[in-house]
Amino acid sequence: MTDVQNRRPVPPRAELPMLRAYRLWFEHTRTCGVGCKGTPKAQDGCEDGRRLWGAYRLARIGKETAP
Repeated sequence: MTDVQNRRPVPPRAELPMLRAYRLWFEHTRTCGVGCKGTPKAQDGCEDGRRLWGAYRLARIGKETAP
């Protein structure tokens, strides 16, 4: 039987670490008032933006990032 037939809620999908890191960086750049918003390069953003971008780059190649 499927979950629909059993009327059980489907558990949420786990987010891939790379996509989560990119989403966090992207959300930061949209709301950052210090220097990330409108900056063409991630390296030119604020310190938090550069840290989030670095975490994304590490996640992209499969490395663990410190919390």
